[in-house]
Amino acid sequence: MGTTFEQLSEPTEAIAEAYHRWENDPDLIPMIRPNKDKEALESRHQVSVESLRQRLEHHEIYLVFADGELVGEANFMVNPGHLYSKRQHSAWIGISIGEPAGRGRGIGFEAMRYLEERIKERGIKRVELGVFEFNEHAHRLYRKLGYKEMARIPDFTYWNGQMWADIRMEKFL
Repeated sequence: MGTTFEQLSEPTEAIAEAYHRWENDPDLIPMIRPNKDKEALESRHQVSVESLRQRLEHHEIYLVFADGELVGEANFMVNPGHLYSKRQHSAWIGISIGEPAGRGRGIGFEAMRYLEERIKERGIKRVELGVFEFNEHAHRLYRKLGYKEMARIPDFTYWNGQMWADIRMEKFL
């Protein structure tokens, strides 16, 4: 069956439960959100159907399935305020492979390519993303896909006893 994608238009309780699990997984927290200190790493976020509906106001979200099982999500925003480069007609992209069964199988690569195609269909020619300095696996993936480092924001997130930079990368489609 392989990897498939489905645009999220109406969240369900089951989808909200999966997001809640991923966003509160101690192994994923350092990878998916910036943390100012150790206490922030230990904090938990509530994810509900309503909070996912609110995300849909600003994000295009695609659920990622591997062999028919939900394993993650991929999303993008157009011209969000947190872009490092304030170029108009830019997308901010993000992926999260929340289920361990989905990791290490090339699904992140497929999700990135899928998002790039959706972004191109919208006529957007530039993509920006952020990757935490310690996340070498993701950094290698983005370089393999043709993303180039454009900036580093020092002391952006806490992990493993120290502060790390956020590496901003871009690609022109």
